[in-house]
Amino acid sequence: MIFDDTQCQLGEGPLWHPLRKQLFWFDILGHRLHCKDQQWQFDSYVSAAGWIDEDRLLVASATALSIFDLSNGKSDILTPLEADNPVTRSNDGRADPQGGFWIGTMGIKAEPDAGSIWRFHKGELRQLFADITVSNSICFPPDGKSACFADTDTQKIMRVGLDADGWPVGAPDVFIDLTDTDFRPDGAVFDVAGNLFSAQWGASRVAVYNPDGQFVESFQIPGAQSSCPAFGGDDLTTLYCTTAAVGLDGPEDGMTYAVETTYTGQTEHRVLL
Repeated sequence: MIFDDTQCQLGEGPLWHPLRKQLFWFDILGHRLHCKDQQWQFDSYVSAAGWIDEDRLLVASATALSIFDLSNGKSDILTPLEADNPVTRSNDGRADPQGGFWIGTMGIKAEPDAGSIWRFHKGELRQLFADITVSNSICFPPDGKSACFADTDTQKIMRVGLDADGWPVGAPDVFIDLTDTDFRPDGAVFDVAGNLFSAQWGASRVAVYNPDGQFVESFQIPGAQSSCPAFGGDDLTTLYCTTAAVGLDGPEDGMTYAVETTYTGQTEHRVLL
């Protein structure tokens, strides 16, 4: 069940690299990128990544999207990200089927409506949605025709249609509504069948919803603050989940967990520069 016992203050952004066959994840508050038995220290908050090729990741920080070279540890800024706003940092993010990269920002102290959701695609960074308090649940069903995201404070996972280039069209609608529950949607990922897997902050679980948004089952995660899931392993049936130790003192909090499932994940999409 324990994949890695490193205790992250705010574990986030797990990414299974399909070429390297490795799981990468972040400790946002620790300013670190992790993989098994290795870590890289950054100067500021880092939270999410997409893979460019075997050695390079697109990494989101508090002020930029950067190209990070795993072979030598060097980082080069690709484009600024709210670099003139000292209130915000990056949070949840994921590459889309069209080769773009979606990244959410939020207030460092979770200031209301301080964040946004952005998309980088072939050199262009565009703000998609503003007035977001806690950006999360950025994920893409396998047909590539829509995207999901959430403001955790609203307890709603939204869905928006995409055009052929992956840009949103029309207004988002509610895909999963948790407002009458105690569940708060954090990170999320889709499998190849269109089921959504939602890490639910404070609930020690990853919940599964079918393509119609109906609850199917849940996987219990020992860390109370489950933060983001990812599929990986040789056959993409292993469900990984990061957790956060911030504000807690349990020995299981902040570790990264792995659960074997009967579901098959999607291969993480490549970021096209």
